[in-house]
Amino acid sequence: QVRVVESGGGLVQAGGSLRLSCAASGSIFRINGMGWYRQAPGKQRELVAAITSGGSPNYVDSVKGRFTISRDNAKNTVYLQMNSLKPEDTAVYYCNVEYFNLRGSYWGQGTQVTVSS
Repeated sequence: QVRVVESGGGLVQAGGSLRLSCAASGSIFRINGMGWYRQAPGKQRELVAAITSGGSPNYVDSVKGRFTISRDNAKNTVYLQMNSLKPEDTAVYYCNVEYFNLRGSYWGQGTQVTVSS
C-alpha cells in the first residue's frame, strides 16, 4: 500500500538545474529518514543525500555545495534541488523512505537525470 512517487528528472545542459520531488503515501506511520540515491550505467548505486526526520541533511562529497535536500513533513515529500549540474551527475535517481515502527524501507521507481556537455 505504501507508494513512493518521484518526479522532476529530465535533460539539462551542464551548469543547469533540476528539482526532484518524491512523495510518499499509504502509511499512517510517521516517516523517519528520507534519501536520494543514484545509479549510473556500470556503477554501483550510491547515496547522494539523506535527511533525518528533524531535517538534518547529509551529502556525498561530490555534490556538497551544489545539491540541497529538504522535506515537507506535512506533505510527506522530500526534494532534491540540483544546481551547477555536471555530466557526471547523469544517472537514474531513486528516492528511499523509512518509517517509524516499520521494518525496511521503500523505493521509488527512479527518475532519469541526463546532463549534457
